[in-house]
Amino acid sequence: MNSPELETKSLKREVLVRLIKAFLSDNFPENTRLIPYDMRPKYSEVPFRCCVYKERGILRARTLAGLGFSIEEDDETTLLSEYAKRALERPKPDPNPLTVVESACHSCPASRVYVTDLCQNCVARPCMNTCRFGAISHVNGKSIIDPIKCKKCGMCISACPYGAIVKTVVPCENACPVGAIAKDEHGFARLDTEKCISCGKCVSACPFGAVHAKSQVIDILRRIKEGREVIALVAPAVFGNLPCKPEQIKDALLKIGYKYVYEVAQGADITATTEAKDFQKRLENGAPFMTTSCCAGYNELVKKGLPEIKPYVSDAHTPLYYVAEIAKKEHPDAVTVFISPCFAKRREVLDNPNINYLMNIEELGATLIALGIDIDTCDEKEFEYKSSKEAREFALTGGVAKSVQAAWKGEAGAVKPVIINGLDKAAIRDLRMYAKNGNCPAGNLIEVMCCQGGCIAGNACLSPIKEAFKKISDYGAKAQSLEERKDLNDKR
Repeated sequence: MNSPELETKSLKREVLVRLIKAFLSDNFPENTRLIPYDMRPKYSEVPFRCCVYKERGILRARTLAGLGFSIEEDDETTLLSEYAKRALERPKPDPNPLTVVESACHSCPASRVYVTDLCQNCVARPCMNTCRFGAISHVNGKSIIDPIKCKKCGMCISACPYGAIVKTVVPCENACPVGAIAKDEHGFARLDTEKCISCGKCVSACPFGAVHAKSQVIDILRRIKEGREVIALVAPAVFGNLPCKPEQIKDALLKIGYKYVYEVAQGADITATTEAKDFQKRLENGAPFMTTSCCAGYNELVKKGLPEIKPYVSDAHTPLYYVAEIAKKEHPDAVTVFISPCFAKRREVLDNPNINYLMNIEELGATLIALGIDIDTCDEKEFEYKSSKEAREFALTGGVAKSVQAAWKGEAGAVKPVIINGLDKAAIRDLRMYAKNGNCPAGNLIEVMCCQGGCIAGNACLSPIKEAFKKISDYGAKAQSLEERKDLNDKR
């Protein structure tokens, strides 16, 4: 996680902490209304914007997102106290997970390719000779790019021996793999919910923190406060993203007020064995390849922008699906909450009647701070179900493919994994080509992870990838492998 992202995450976390404290107070609406003023009192230092009033306006919008509302639909006259009351009354959260703080959006200049003063007036003219669109001319001893003809392909950038040609980008637009975010006629970022796969890359990319997740934390805490039986379903990635031992997380969640805590890795064991069976059946029927089906961002891509790959996607459900099914069967009247490393799972949560809410790692961290729970001093509590090594390592790039290999009962060497480590425009082109040609030259089991590094790099994660990787690997090393698990082998 880079420092600009840390700065914006810290700001969002402070708003969430204050919002949760307001919820726990004796006057939630009024204390919510005061959050921007408490954070930026009169005559206080203004760290980011032109004046205290703009800072308050942006903090108001961030609080609105923390309450779970769409900033785009705000009329700017409704008080935060009124929104706080509405948050306590709504039957279910907003279906679209992301929203944009227009007042925080920098209105970045449009992306373009241009020649800098480093141009050395080459005799060879490599930039002109490389351009296939006739966009580059030579005027007064310097190359010039016609922005109308330029296709921003970047060939001239690669050709220039002096690095004199550069491309400026709009960070959120550049990060989005599906073109779901772009500037409107006023120069502000707008999300196309029909295209958006909720991958959250724009959230991480924006250096102004203008793209926000709509939180469900108030909905969850309200259910706990009402005395409902609330269950936490903890994703494998969570164990690598908090400053404690994995076994302490269960106790921390119980202290928040969750009645029961399930490891989603329990569902990962079922996914691994199911996916291995599905893969074997497909190969026997002559299928050229199969992709995994665990990543929520990838599943949204298949539905919204890559339907041609659908026949090649595994029929196995996600680990969350299976563990939620188990939790609801054991506690039919309970409210289930997925503790997630990313926003992308919001769509899966909304579509699954066995899952009620999502609390991401950022929100979990803010909740612990607001409640004064020092997670590093929590007791170590084991989970009743002992998940396998491979299930605990689902959160790592290559982890899903390794679990399928471990659960494989077919011909030795038949599984040939291909790892797509991060879903970007190039990866989408490759997947489209595999679907079109009905063939993947590199292998036959394609693991697709939306985030580079796996779920431990999800858009709501807190720890550096290397640190999270080590924690997850160490936690996995404590468990038996799928091959050693007799109970799972009997089911295969």
